[in-house]
Amino acid sequence: MPFYHKLGEIPPKRHTQFRKKDGSLYYEQLFGTIGFDGMSTNSYHEHRPTMVKEIGKQYSVKPKIAKANNIQSYRFKGFQVPPEDDYLESRKIVLTNTDCNIILAAPKQSTDAYFYKNTDADEVIFIHKGSGKLRTHLGNIDFKYGDYLVIPRGVIYTLDFDDENNRLFIVESYSPIYTPKKYRNHFGQLQEHSPFCERDIRRPYELETHDVLGDFLIKVKKQGEIIEMIYASHPFDVVGYDGYNFPYAFSIHDFEPITGRIHQPPPVHQTFETNAFVICSFVPRLYDYHPNSIPAPYNHSNIDSDEVLYYVDGDFMSRNDVAQGQISLHPSGIPHGPHPGATERSIGHTKTEELAVMVDTFKPLQVTEEAMKIADENYYKSWLE
Repeated sequence: MPFYHKLGEIPPKRHTQFRKKDGSLYYEQLFGTIGFDGMSTNSYHEHRPTMVKEIGKQYSVKPKIAKANNIQSYRFKGFQVPPEDDYLESRKIVLTNTDCNIILAAPKQSTDAYFYKNTDADEVIFIHKGSGKLRTHLGNIDFKYGDYLVIPRGVIYTLDFDDENNRLFIVESYSPIYTPKKYRNHFGQLQEHSPFCERDIRRPYELETHDVLGDFLIKVKKQGEIIEMIYASHPFDVVGYDGYNFPYAFSIHDFEPITGRIHQPPPVHQTFETNAFVICSFVPRLYDYHPNSIPAPYNHSNIDSDEVLYYVDGDFMSRNDVAQGQISLHPSGIPHGPHPGATERSIGHTKTEELAVMVDTFKPLQVTEEAMKIADENYYKSWLE
């Protein structure tokens, strides 16, 4: 997200002396992506951010593939994923390719015993159920139902939940996550036709600064493995930073839908993009207002992308028998469209109250063993009359 943010205390010039009251130096860190080409942040630490005391256990969290070459449409019953106490253990990869992982999680407890850093991927965490606080080394953000938490790779974070009833839909991206370029001018500002603007973005507002030495466990994800690393200083020891690379929140309820006289295609719902997939938000909106309009979508062929739809709330008008937390997978290579009766039912209706998150990938997705535990294997027959 190309906009500037400053939090805490920083010197007037980059890469110059910035001293504590006792005369010693704060430790500067450039935190950026794509080498020195992407967005970056300059942060200033009480202690060196490089003090590793020990490297411990290392174990794989790579998904086990059940169907590598899939052309079957599926429905996955996401709320059947059982809650687990630990945040990382609760994360179940259900769909995957070389560009992203799509994950369901139902963590019951906050991450109190360790910090987490994903060096492989940016993360988008959609909060379906639950509330609390995202705590990071670049500041904190409160979250609640309907929030997207966008966490760039390398951010050290914990999640503090208000209670045990939490349901998360997570997308890991191996390329950076941006707002759609079609909504931005060449300066990076979101333009007037964008369905959201900078006012809707919630940046870190609260900077924790812990000047503490000891043993601090950070679980680091790299190349599909978790590596446990003990650092000598608290990872939240930043006194200030500025730049463009930081976590932020955006609520799906702040997405302003784009409508028209006839049915609008899925790109009008686009919220985030990478070079390998897009994320879209389907929100309550008025239906098309041509006198002969058909509000339900037309049949369309998924020739070049897999379509994943995560159902959040409301009545999704193009589907029969869909419940909260379910995921539909319509794979590339075959057409899909409204269920029998959905087109006819939609005619004459003036609005929809549906709420859903869609991920369209440009490479086929593989179905994991975790997904098959919650799969409706007869879903592909649901268009038969």
